[in-house]
Amino acid sequence: MSVTIEKDSTAADSAATPEISPVAGHIGAEVTGVDLRHSLTDAQVDAIRAALHRYKVLFFHDQQIAHADQIAFSARFGTVTPSHPYDDEAPEGFPEILAVDSRKYAKRFGKVKYSYDNKWHTDVTALINPPAATVLRADIVPEQGGDTQWTNLVAAYNGLPQPLKLLADGLRAEHRFGGRHPQWSHDSSYAQKTQTNPIVTEHPVVRVHPVTGERSLFVTPGFTARLVGLSSAQSDRLLDLFFDEVTNPAYTVRLRWRAGTVAFWDNRATAHLAPTDLDDTQTTRVLYRTTLEGDIPVGPDGSASLSIAGAEFRGTGSGGN
Repeated sequence: MSVTIEKDSTAADSAATPEISPVAGHIGAEVTGVDLRHSLTDAQVDAIRAALHRYKVLFFHDQQIAHADQIAFSARFGTVTPSHPYDDEAPEGFPEILAVDSRKYAKRFGKVKYSYDNKWHTDVTALINPPAATVLRADIVPEQGGDTQWTNLVAAYNGLPQPLKLLADGLRAEHRFGGRHPQWSHDSSYAQKTQTNPIVTEHPVVRVHPVTGERSLFVTPGFTARLVGLSSAQSDRLLDLFFDEVTNPAYTVRLRWRAGTVAFWDNRATAHLAPTDLDDTQTTRVLYRTTLEGDIPVGPDGSASLSIAGAEFRGTGSGGN
């Protein structure tokens, strides 16, 4: 049974209990019954946080919110960070907002793109403390195409046979922007930023979630460059095996964006795939992203990630997780 909320009633919104409706077998749920233009109650925050940890990514449709609303919503769940380590084009007055704008990417990357990386990735794992969670709001979306997919990294780990779990538990991997094969032009502004200000981290291949205690397969094509201590050939073969498990369609959910849709995902337990069906179409697609300050990943043996280059990425406020 759905909950109907009057859009102009603050009292009704503040009293509403979010309704959580799962949308796929392993990941994803729609949230109804709240208007994100209004401040959430503590009970609503607790319900949404619990759903996030269970379903990994949540979808809120028909949310007519602005930058300030998005930042305020994000801040109820943690410390909001600056937009991105390499972003210098945040909307004026909103340094926390990253514009995922197809109109800007041609200049940054030397080719038409609809995200900075059209490969499966967990946000900014090159950092020693990748974001704990991400909020993405759709502003301008195409009539066809432009979908985003998410995968459950906990399900990917659980899907491995026991011998591979034991192997993965003891491995560590180097994460850097672009992974093994960066997609941007070597002379683009983005390539120059990654070369002059490198951000590289060694993470455990299996990450233990700091809240749920679940283990996830913490490797993705967008950032994972190599497995530490192995030859290039050995690393590539094992990474391909792990990537196949991470991107197994059984663990995924796909979102058809519409203007006003907000996606909120646990970046510690998911990876996502930006659209590839719009390349060379000159279609405009604009979304706005905020991220929450993350913790330093820890593996099954209790060992933490190790920074090779780059500092921790911190916000200025405080909040929960």
